[in-house]
Amino acid sequence: MKKFEATFDSLYQHEYPDWFRDAKFGIWSHWGPQSVPMCGDWYARNMYVQGTPQYLYHIRHYGHPSKFGYKDICALWKAEKFEPERLMEKYVKAGARYFVAQAVHHDHFFNFDSALNPMNSVRVGPGKDIVGLWKAAAEKYNLPFGVTEHLGASFSWWRVNKGCDAYGPYKGVPYDGNDPAWRHFYHDNYEYAGHINDWPLQPWYTANKQFHDYWKRCMFELIDKYTPDLLYSDGSLPFCDQWSAEEKYMLDGRYRKALEVVAHLYNQSIALHGENRAVYTQKSRYEGVYRVGILDMERALLDKASPYPWQTDTCIGGWFYDAKAAYKTPREIIDILIDVASKNGCLLLNILQKPDGSIDDEADYILDELAEWYQTHGEAIYGSRPWKTVSEGTSFLDFKDFREDAVYWNPTDVRYTCKDGTVFAFLMGAQPGQSAVLRSFGEGEHIRSVRLLGVGEVPFVHQFGVLTAQMPERLPTQYVPCLAVTLV
Repeated sequence: MKKFEATFDSLYQHEYPDWFRDAKFGIWSHWGPQSVPMCGDWYARNMYVQGTPQYLYHIRHYGHPSKFGYKDICALWKAEKFEPERLMEKYVKAGARYFVAQAVHHDHFFNFDSALNPMNSVRVGPGKDIVGLWKAAAEKYNLPFGVTEHLGASFSWWRVNKGCDAYGPYKGVPYDGNDPAWRHFYHDNYEYAGHINDWPLQPWYTANKQFHDYWKRCMFELIDKYTPDLLYSDGSLPFCDQWSAEEKYMLDGRYRKALEVVAHLYNQSIALHGENRAVYTQKSRYEGVYRVGILDMERALLDKASPYPWQTDTCIGGWFYDAKAAYKTPREIIDILIDVASKNGCLLLNILQKPDGSIDDEADYILDELAEWYQTHGEAIYGSRPWKTVSEGTSFLDFKDFREDAVYWNPTDVRYTCKDGTVFAFLMGAQPGQSAVLRSFGEGEHIRSVRLLGVGEVPFVHQFGVLTAQMPERLPTQYVPCLAVTLV
């Protein structure tokens, strides 16, 4: 197979591997040293922003960041109860058909042994190759294995470690990010010194060419070590935040380092498998950019089915373990999974881990509930494709600005998938004993049978383009039941 080149035209020729089209549901370990305080996402940044809840927690629990900085948090991470094979078994039972591990977050700490960055999980903290252990567990259960990189935004994101308090007993005392001995880990990003606390955070990607080169070397190292089936960048294709049609002639040069990484990902997959089975995901919604791989939408949804496979990523709670955060209910997760599958997408769900690597009782409960539902309803999800009609009804999941509100479903709300001559109708607002009324089966469609998953065949009438199926007094699930409509 011809190798890919680092150009848009070459990368547009990639094909979407069957495993990703079929998977629909993946589980993500978004886990690292920032879980240690159990105080939520972006801890490595916000502990250096005076007045934030994480800053206040840090100075009262660990001390001032001039004395006890993020490097010291990293040393506290031990992962002493990390059992990847046991967790992977639970994830597979819960319906996961691929697994993704965080390789590096914005904190510049690598969850794998690296010749480029000594601040990694083998040399500091756990003393373990976290990514390697996850990969071995995924291979045991025959799951495609992916990694996420958040390093691209790290250089500008972490500008705050060069600051100091503006008031109080430590006014003017530099944070430990100013220590020359730690300049590599904390980044030599003094060019942002005048914009330390800018919000919203701009730019997401730095224009620093030396950092671009470093990012590329790190990505090549990661790909060469683990030959992942999926690589996720937390942002648009590095290193450009904006793009317009008038600037298309600049694209290859502007994104050159990123295009080299994507081409290397695909070419390494070809070398291993004889064909490209790898997927690259990023968050630019410009078709000219995301067509080099897969569009990823963080805590967001498409409003209709896409001709291309896509992914949404979300979490049962926050991104890193937070002892104060509420979790999604199993029903909320199932609702998202169904909606995404009906639109040709995949759901990547972060299951939170405590600093020691274990999951708490609430996460364990969620996985058990998903496993019970998936055992009966997985056939309508895995390997499915969008049907001619995505949905019926008036209620919709509406996720905006990273806010995910639960939905009150009506009896008329339906989501559809299809597979091998069977149409699956998820009854989002089903009521026991009430007939399900489906209005998307035209008179020209001949129905052989209607089956309620977990129960068996149910009586139905198909007249005048309306399918009516009688539901039992007791539904087979407390979550979302599904009718399998077999066409002649």
